[in-house]
Order: sequence, then C-alpha cells, then structure tokens
Amino acid sequence: MAHTVGQVAKMAGVTVRTLHHYDEIGLLSPGGRSSTGYRRYDDADLERLQHIRYYRELGFPLEEIAAILDDPASDPATHLRRQHDLLTVRVRRLQEMVTAIEFAMEASKLNIPLTPQERFEVFGGFDPDAHAEEAEQRWGSTEAYRESNRRVSRYSKEDWLRNKEENADWARRFVEVIASGAAADSPAAMDLAEEHRQSISRWFYECSYEIHTGLADMYVADERFTAYFEKIRPGSAAYLSEAIHANAITRA
Repeated sequence: MAHTVGQVAKMAGVTVRTLHHYDEIGLLSPGGRSSTGYRRYDDADLERLQHIRYYRELGFPLEEIAAILDDPASDPATHLRRQHDLLTVRVRRLQEMVTAIEFAMEASKLNIPLTPQERFEVFGGFDPDAHAEEAEQRWGSTEAYRESNRRVSRYSKEDWLRNKEENADWARRFVEVIASGAAADSPAAMDLAEEHRQSISRWFYECSYEIHTGLADMYVADERFTAYFEKIRPGSAAYLSEAIHANAITRA
C-alpha cells in the first residue's frame, strides 16, 4: 500500500520537510512515485522509518543510522534487538536517577549529618538536597515535616544504613506477595501495607491512616513516586496504593 508524504509525516510524527531531507541525503528514499512525480512510501519504507525514529530517539546521528540500516548483515529483527537493549539500558539509568522515594524520605533528607562519601554510600545517586526546597514548600508547615526533621537530624550513617536494609527487606517480601498472585486487599498485602505505615511512624513521623492513604494516592498520581515503585516491580505502585487503602479501611 502506497502512502503520500503527508500521510507518512502524520503517522510517524515528523514533518514533511524532515522526510524530504531524509530523501535528499539517501537515508529514506520512497519506493515509488506517482504519475505526477510525488513521493509514495510503501510498507518497507515505513519499517525503515520506524527504525530511523528509534535510533534518533536513542541519540544516533543520521550518518550513523544510515550505515547501520544499510549494513547487509543486519535485518529487522537485529535492529529491534539492538534498540531494545539500548532502551533497556536507558530505562535502567533513568530509574536510577528517579529521586522521589516517598513522602517521609522527601521531607526528611535535610540537614543529614553525613560526609559526601557517607551520603553516597547510603543514598547512592539520590541527592537529598535536590528536592529539599520542594519538600519544604509542600510540607514545611506540617507537624509531620517538622517532626521528621527533628528525628533525622539525629540519625547517624549506621541508622540510615539500617533503614536502607529494612526497606530492602520489605521490598523483597512485597515483590514476593505480588508474584504469588495475592490480591491487593488480601491479608498478606495489607500486612505489608501496615508494616510500611509503621515504618514511617518509627523512622520519621506519626503516620496516621489518613496520612498513609494520602501517600497512597500520591504514589500513583505523581510520576516520580510511581517510577520509584515501578523500579521495584512493574505495577507495584498501583498495587501498594490499593493495599494501603484496603488496610486503612480494615484497621482504622
């Protein structure tokens, strides 16, 4: 099936000018022409454009894309595998850069008495100061924020490492419950939701069921929080949010 340059531009999300440029440099020359000389793109052309778009999104220059696509040793499956691998690496890197962990951690990681080396050891690539201003603007007037600051100002490196270990253990058991197929309102899931609430109360501030359900809503409404939990396991943000709400209804 032949498509006009305008149709292809609309489908691919590029401009007609871009397609003309691709044709001029030999990156994507249409497979046919109309009787009046207008470009006509067939399915093979669209497949090549798809790969061009993927490689461009990954930051490849046009010249390199042309060399990759024109390599006789490569085929569509090879390109897709390469693009998948590259995107997987990028996604992992982006996830590592996700800075939102949860309300307690956002609000509390201020004035942490650690050296730069210790902060890196405890928090990895997370920079607590990067979101200090936002945390103060959002929650600075709350007692929970002030209480959290009071507590964390006394925490040592060992305290933070212990908190990190507790979180990792909770996350491992949380993933196991999801993998078991248990519903978000099952006793096992609600127990972990309750443990999550108690951990916040123990480490940062008194986390009521009302506050906890507010956090649950934020986990799915704020893409930064969602990304943190999705890093643990896809779908876990919505699962945890539902478990927290079910737990609050059951126990409150």
